[in-house]
Amino acid sequence: MKCYKKDYPRPQFVRSEWENLNGEWDFRFDAENRGEEERWFEHFSGETTIRVPFTYETKLSTIEDDTCCENIWYRRAILVCKERLNDCRYVLHFEGSDFETKVWVNGFYAGSHRGGYARFSFDISELVKDGENELVVKVEDSADMQQPRGKQRWIAQNFACFYSHTTGIWKTVWGEYVPKTSLSYVKMTPLLEENCLDLEFDITSSGYDGDRELMLETTISYQGGLISRTSMCVLGGHARTRVDIFARKENDFAWGIKKWTPDKPELYDITFRLTEKGQVCDEVGSYFAMREVRTDGPNVLLNGVPLYQRLLLDQGYWQDSHLTPPDEEALIEDIEKIRQMGFNGVRKHQKIEDERFLYWCDVKGLLVWSEAPAAYQFSDLAVAEFTREWMEIVKQNYNHPCIITWTPFNESWGVGRVKTRRDQQHFTQAVYHLTKCFDPYRPVIANDGWEHTVTDIFTVHDYEENGALFLERYSKFRDEILKSEIYYNRDTASFADGFSYAGQPIIVSEYGGIAFCGDAGFGYGNKVKSEADFIRRFDEITTAIKEIPYICGYCYTQVSDVQQETNGLLDMRRNFKVNPEAIREINLRRVGCVR
Repeated sequence: MKCYKKDYPRPQFVRSEWENLNGEWDFRFDAENRGEEERWFEHFSGETTIRVPFTYETKLSTIEDDTCCENIWYRRAILVCKERLNDCRYVLHFEGSDFETKVWVNGFYAGSHRGGYARFSFDISELVKDGENELVVKVEDSADMQQPRGKQRWIAQNFACFYSHTTGIWKTVWGEYVPKTSLSYVKMTPLLEENCLDLEFDITSSGYDGDRELMLETTISYQGGLISRTSMCVLGGHARTRVDIFARKENDFAWGIKKWTPDKPELYDITFRLTEKGQVCDEVGSYFAMREVRTDGPNVLLNGVPLYQRLLLDQGYWQDSHLTPPDEEALIEDIEKIRQMGFNGVRKHQKIEDERFLYWCDVKGLLVWSEAPAAYQFSDLAVAEFTREWMEIVKQNYNHPCIITWTPFNESWGVGRVKTRRDQQHFTQAVYHLTKCFDPYRPVIANDGWEHTVTDIFTVHDYEENGALFLERYSKFRDEILKSEIYYNRDTASFADGFSYAGQPIIVSEYGGIAFCGDAGFGYGNKVKSEADFIRRFDEITTAIKEIPYICGYCYTQVSDVQQETNGLLDMRRNFKVNPEAIREINLRRVGCVR
């Protein structure tokens, strides 16, 4: 894409002047939580250094200490040109920091943010001086089960499928000069049937009085060829317009509409230019795709065509860096190996991945289910924390065409009595409808795999290891299946009390999890002795799913091993554990009308 910059942390909102603040920072543990009382933000004394954005638990941080510490501090110097602040603001961005982050600049408080998975920013223009400035960050974390934490453990040691905790800064920190009159947000909605793109803009302008002559120009191109250029007057801090995307020159290579699909992920470049009296105030580069996702009876449709989903469960852990990808190349490697094995998408499980991953999924055509990290105790606090952060995440990643499904809840985690308790049912319903309010165009699964309330796709988790039994179970009449207890080692119903199946598409969104004998960790079912045994079992259970005519997709567990869970198709170093071409052949093999 025209606007792409390697390592740029926000590929769909690109400006030219930015500074990557990753690297070596001073670091200090605060086990007794004395730092604020002793005003460390005014006279910080680091005990060691840390390599940001890797958390202190990881090898790549250079600390590699897995002991839980609920309060930690960071410090580094940043250089700011004060003269630039005559017409710009200096904004500090955190792509992800877990859990509550507090920031001071030159001893002055800049702000705080709660939540480990959504990005956040602080305008620190009024706190900086020309030249070197001191940036101090405190991060507070906890083992509170009310806190949205995903797969992070809440006891001292790993257990079951819960892994090392992630404390502190774990995604890129960066600084940016932002014009005082600037775009702060753009929401891009492709409307395929109408051949147009719906655009909503939020604009920040210091001292805006309503009489300023602000104009917003939008330029859309495809592979360098101009598609459209429109201009509109901006009145107030919010604007909305609709742009025709249909290219009408019959001899033009871009004629018509270029649709995004996994096999041909067509993308358009788009540039936003904000001007005042002919002078450019701000310019932002981005991209979008024309594609539509919806459900229709038993099918999920992509651009009006039934989409059979061959997904992999993807937890996004690396051996030396845990939740943080070692670099951008590691993200690309995962995507390419997933595609090499014949899968067309991932269910990004209990994690909001680095946005560069979503960029490369957009570019390479990998479907993504975006799933919220769960809390594990239901309470008023848990409801408030989860809802706020989930809506931040949906807004943050809305524009990525690769995301085709939102999944706010998984297996009743955090809503453990949703089957019978109306308050927990209301919570899942509320989050479903809030998500649909902001994004009515994507399917939403309110409780993936277990005890559904409202949902656009009915999903099941079943780790049956015998292909014949799998086929027999799902060959029953669909109405019987939906009433039966079909979950792996789980005594529960398909729907919460008061809810029932309403003809939605059906997907087996977890199955498999095969592990090898000799692996120290665990998988699902009996372990296999050889690669041939692995491929035979993968073939039997995958083919059984594909032979059920009313099932329109599956999600195999999982991409890679994760610490004590050793049931990946890749190990944690991203080496193939089985022949990828054998997996690809099974995935792409025609079974009836399924491919």
